[in-house]
Amino acid sequence: MATQVKLPRLGQGMDEGKVLQWLKGEGDTIEKGDELYEVETEKVNVEVEAPAGGTVLKVLVQAGETVAIGTTLAWIGEAGEDVPAGGEDGDSSAAGSGSSAELRSSATGSTSESKPAAPAAAPAAKATPAAAAAPATRSSGGASASGRVKASPLARRMAEEQGVDLSSVQGSGPDGRVVARDLEGAVQAAASATAAPAAAAAQPVAAGPGVERIELTSMRKTIARRLGEAWTAPSFILNRTVDMTAANALRKNMLKSVAEGEVRPTVSDILTKAAAVALRRHREMNAHWNEDSILQFEAAHVGLAVATDAGLVVPVIRDAHAKTVREIAADRKVLVDKARNGKLQPMDFEGGTFSISNLGMMGIDSFTAVLNPPQAGILAVGATVDTPVVVDRRVEIRPIMTISLTCDHRTVDGAVGARFLQTLVQHLEDPTSML
Repeated sequence: MATQVKLPRLGQGMDEGKVLQWLKGEGDTIEKGDELYEVETEKVNVEVEAPAGGTVLKVLVQAGETVAIGTTLAWIGEAGEDVPAGGEDGDSSAAGSGSSAELRSSATGSTSESKPAAPAAAPAAKATPAAAAAPATRSSGGASASGRVKASPLARRMAEEQGVDLSSVQGSGPDGRVVARDLEGAVQAAASATAAPAAAAAQPVAAGPGVERIELTSMRKTIARRLGEAWTAPSFILNRTVDMTAANALRKNMLKSVAEGEVRPTVSDILTKAAAVALRRHREMNAHWNEDSILQFEAAHVGLAVATDAGLVVPVIRDAHAKTVREIAADRKVLVDKARNGKLQPMDFEGGTFSISNLGMMGIDSFTAVLNPPQAGILAVGATVDTPVVVDRRVEIRPIMTISLTCDHRTVDGAVGARFLQTLVQHLEDPTSML
């Protein structure tokens, strides 16, 4: 019996994905577990494995299309086997696709699970065998012979939120089904009609000589959305300077015993360890804002901001408090390489409880980092600069680093952030205190 290939949920907060390319085409044979297609999610591009072996019988969603999770993308079966009746439409409301309520709840997720899953809505009534076998009549709005408009869960949610009548929308999906892009076009058309008089007076800037139009990727859209969410959160910033003499000495001693081929620990690795240990002492900072509650975590999973050509990602060093600096360095190397090569998987960036952004290696003296919701805090790390300081009433030149802690005031108060920074600075200025 033929197997449906459905778009899976590849991470919390995902409710749709864009098929970038098919690695196998119609008529190709494939083994279970082979890479079948590549999909662009809000955070990473993922090559998805085939759920079964056989022949690719039919591809329903072409490269470049964005569809909701649970949408049937293709069918795999025996060569010459017919695609089951109704197969082109797919059962996007089946298990694993998520109801509209579930999708709406998931869309508020982030790099980690921030709130309990909302109860699933009642499953949609299944069509009778006779209705399933009856051919659908293509009409405006993608309505079937029964009069019910065929639409993906995401399109139905968008229509409800934007007040659009689905029966007035021409569907471009399989068998005339209305998909998300059709709603976007309908809303844009309505907005254009409303704004026509104003548009006649004000000419928009169009792409032309000297102007390059760059379409937003799913990742860039996600970055924009999440930064907008973070900017609305009431936050405060605490600044400290750190004498890095002892931390630099620790790194220098560690480098002496690094074998050939091993990862060389960096100051960032020592900082990650110090922050993780401090988070264990101040669990109020190792927390998430959850709208109606605050979630405090025992384990410190520290996210490291990494700049890539596609945008900013924050892979997570898990259980950083329980790892040595060398183990953190090894994990960091793997994650950064995967991030810059576009090979991160959802499990690599989900579950973070705190974040660190380090621009010191780029010569930035100090800066303020934007919160990474729903986390309670993010640490911005500036450059280490030789600075004259007073030590025992004498002026000495010491390596001084500036750090800045951005806190979500809904989750923590100023004194909590200040105590966390005190402990963090203590660990960096006296690394033995981390033991």
